[in-house]
Amino acid sequence: MNDEPLPWRAGLTVADVLREREFVFPLLVVSIDGVHVPRDAFAATAVPDGAVVVVMHLMSGG
Repeated sequence: MNDEPLPWRAGLTVADVLREREFVFPLLVVSIDGVHVPRDAFAATAVPDGAVVVVMHLMSGG
């Protein structure tokens, strides 16, 4: 999924990207062009046109 382009539109946010790509795992780390986006900023962080958005699932275990 990370390598698939998503059509950009004005106002696109990290939360929109996660919803449209159906990322539902509770422990996600997101970066835009290599810059970490805090979880509490997903809804307010705009994704610039042409940006590279990387979404990673955090795994825990023992």
